[in-house]
Amino acid sequence: MENTERSGATPALSSQLPEDMTSLDGAPAADPTISVVIPLLNEEESLRELASRLEATLEPMAGGAYEVFFVDDGSTDRSFEVIKEIHRNNPRFKAIRFRTNYGKSAALAVGFERTRGRYVFTMDADLQDDPNELPAMLELLKGEYDLVSGWKKRRHDPWHKTAPSKLFNKVVQMVTGLDIHDFNCGLKGYRREVLPFLYVYGEMHRYLPAQAHWQGFHVTEIAVQHHARKYGHSKFGMSRFVKGFLDLLTLVLTTKYARRPLHVFGTVGVVVAAVGFVIDLWLSVEWFLGLTSLTNRPLALLGVLMIIVGVQLISIGLIGEMIAKNFLSNRDYSIREHIE
Repeated sequence: MENTERSGATPALSSQLPEDMTSLDGAPAADPTISVVIPLLNEEESLRELASRLEATLEPMAGGAYEVFFVDDGSTDRSFEVIKEIHRNNPRFKAIRFRTNYGKSAALAVGFERTRGRYVFTMDADLQDDPNELPAMLELLKGEYDLVSGWKKRRHDPWHKTAPSKLFNKVVQMVTGLDIHDFNCGLKGYRREVLPFLYVYGEMHRYLPAQAHWQGFHVTEIAVQHHARKYGHSKFGMSRFVKGFLDLLTLVLTTKYARRPLHVFGTVGVVVAAVGFVIDLWLSVEWFLGLTSLTNRPLALLGVLMIIVGVQLISIGLIGEMIAKNFLSNRDYSIREHIE
């Protein structure tokens, strides 16, 4: 396994949630080999069956050296009471309970902080993700890959969820340059050394493979079985796609162009200003030849406006470059290995 470090970097998984959220298991134990993080919201019907399936899968995988963290994201049903019951039967099942609903990204961030396993898996609590997929994902993680993302190749969801999801994944694939089919699958596996490089907030849980890819980690996907929802209903509406696209823009600007903001703002600014300049130059030539009057040509005002906007965008990029120069350093780079 490759040695990886992040020199001087502050782990981005810390959250500003209440500090009194504690695990149900207070006894110290040796570090497990496998950790599983499961965010949930009002899933009391599915938890017992999910825990039973996980036990059957994880016992032979890790020989008892595993832990499962349920992260209750402000459930209003009896989900946490069921988790307490599961914990009494098997102390390897632990829990974190939020006072209110913070969202899936917050649940994953706090879960990542609490895990101790060499390999960390995430999955949803609604029984649509199959624990039997974990051994195949573990084999890939033990090989050359640092992150393995599930691909729900055959989905058991209504068309109004699958159609927008396909469009969303295509756009994200083009923007990030990472050739995987399903960014939003909750079933993923990570080597521990990947986690400090992941920024998990807002709706960023969809883009964890892209973040790892941009940091130079090896990312792949594996087709996984997807089950129809057995209990309850989906907690996500169409608004998640709007939020997802906004967070994609944030991710690109703050990650891919964080060290070179002029490249994105300056490029757009130069194009806009150039188009405005060409428009005004063309109209000026026509006016000089007596072919038109500039007083009744709104196109002339459009050209001036585009030049002004272009210059402003270039200026924003230059300001961003100055900020980046003052606050960023080479300590934030991902170092694969070193010899001293």
